[in-house]
Amino acid sequence: MTTSTPPHHTQHSTSVDDHLQQLAQLEETLNSALKGKASVVRMVLICLLSRGHLLIEDKPGLGKTTLAKALAAAIGGQFARVQCTPDLLPSDITGFNIYNQKDHSFEFRRGPVFSDICLADEINRATPRTQSALLEAMAERQVTIDSHCHKLPEQFLVIATQNPSEQHGTFPLPEAQCDRFSMKLSIGYPGQNDEVAMLNSAISKGEHDEKKTNRTSIFDLATLAAIQKEVEQIDMQNILLDYMVRFAHATREHPGLSLGISPRGLLIWQRTAQAAAYLARRSFVIPDDLQETAIPVLSVRLGFEYEQGDALLEELLRTVPLPEFTQK
Repeated sequence: MTTSTPPHHTQHSTSVDDHLQQLAQLEETLNSALKGKASVVRMVLICLLSRGHLLIEDKPGLGKTTLAKALAAAIGGQFARVQCTPDLLPSDITGFNIYNQKDHSFEFRRGPVFSDICLADEINRATPRTQSALLEAMAERQVTIDSHCHKLPEQFLVIATQNPSEQHGTFPLPEAQCDRFSMKLSIGYPGQNDEVAMLNSAISKGEHDEKKTNRTSIFDLATLAAIQKEVEQIDMQNILLDYMVRFAHATREHPGLSLGISPRGLLIWQRTAQAAAYLARRSFVIPDDLQETAIPVLSVRLGFEYEQGDALLEELLRTVPLPEFTQK
């Protein structure tokens, strides 16, 4: 749905302008890593800027790992990958204490969550007990081992992939875990021209050059933290907040939904809309920002009674009236 857009603010500080230029470079880098998926890359950036976690549901081999590695390298972060299987233990994710016989003490061996970008591949192949090991890490950015709290990196981001639920050997993610993700995306197959370009790139670029490109850092984690703080300052009028709450009530009362938007879901929707406005070089949120982020953010946390979840969301977006927005 399209709404009238007020004039963009042009009064950016020098630091904001520099940050926006760096984000444009980051977007270009990710588009090179994941060819032909500009809309997916934009949502990944929105998720990153809103300090969220990302769930990708799709078939194998579509570039999910490549995307996660490219993102970690571009922000100067540490990357870790967990291959989820039914025999994976919670300690394989969070870490564990090991007894040191020399000094008769326990040493903590950190798990892969002690990274900046953690890829949990095929998360729904892990058992519910192991899946729950990520809950505290995602929500609090910390893990508790034997009553000791261990802080995770400030920019800790989980990118989890899951197989379609109809595939064998999967354990559906519980509602509480789904609600920890900011959004759910599907990459899909690339177009024919993009696949040809990918194959040509593999021929012309040697393995050494490819690894060198994957290590290219556009900015550091301190800069990312500064950008995220700027996103938090994006203005949002009460009339838009009222619309979000009305929309949430509509989901809670809809007969086709067994689970409506939670208060946490509203906060995540708000943060992603602020990030969308920031990328659009605005200092305020407009209805289009909420509309753009609605389906990726809300589809992961609503309990659908039938399969056409996105269609139901689109119906709600059409029927819940948008406010008549004017920028003061």
